[in-house]
Amino acid sequence: MTNRKLRRVPGYVFLSLAAVASVFPLYFMLVSATNTSQDVLGSRLLPGGNLIANFTNLVASQNLGSALWYSTLYAVATTVLALLVCSIAGYGFEVYHSRGKDRLMAVLLLAMMIPFAATMIPLFQMFATFKMVNSTFAVILPAIATPFLVLMFRQASRSFPHEIIEAARIDGLSELSIFGRIYLPTMRSTLAAAAVITFMAAWNNFLWPKVILVNNAYQTMPMLISNLRAGYVTDYGVLMLAVLIASLPAMVVFLVLQRSFAEGITGAIK
Repeated sequence: MTNRKLRRVPGYVFLSLAAVASVFPLYFMLVSATNTSQDVLGSRLLPGGNLIANFTNLVASQNLGSALWYSTLYAVATTVLALLVCSIAGYGFEVYHSRGKDRLMAVLLLAMMIPFAATMIPLFQMFATFKMVNSTFAVILPAIATPFLVLMFRQASRSFPHEIIEAARIDGLSELSIFGRIYLPTMRSTLAAAAVITFMAAWNNFLWPKVILVNNAYQTMPMLISNLRAGYVTDYGVLMLAVLIASLPAMVVFLVLQRSFAEGITGAIK
């Protein structure tokens, strides 16, 4: 028994070091938000008393409330629309299965290989033509139908019993009622996993909002953080506080839905 425990020691040491390495950036961010810029540059690892001053400087230099509002608006709207569109697509690909849909799904998966930078300029030109620059729809529309989410819902739909659909049709339910009242409640874990992925991607999205939102009045939190480094002198205490504030919503969403997230991911790849 003693030898078995000794053999486990290297594994425990490795896991402990990995845990410390994972938590340390978060700890440093928390501590740095309370310190001055000089303390941050000096890698001070103890909390300071500059939190209120950092927050005051942040609010004075940037429109924090507006950035939080627009980030929340874009992230929530993108998540809701993406879940609706991709769940319908995944349901249709599996329930109304055919060879043609398999070929279409293969084309969609190939689209995942195209980098977003390759489509960014055509997207901007298209939205500029329709005079949608600086609009909420221009930020949201490119992200509401992603091949990855469609694939997730399609894979999860394979475990959905088709006998229930046939029974519901015999009972007189419409296709929309079957989808909303029977299919969606059984896909709660997949919906939670897709919601976490979409919300975090939308909340942290920087490149596309930076391109399409020409007016800084509509800036998001990642854009605000970028603007804090645009001057000649960067206050790293203020910068770390802004990073902390920007990180909190995504962490809260993940912590609330982490169990459903794990179930949804494992269920989607069966």
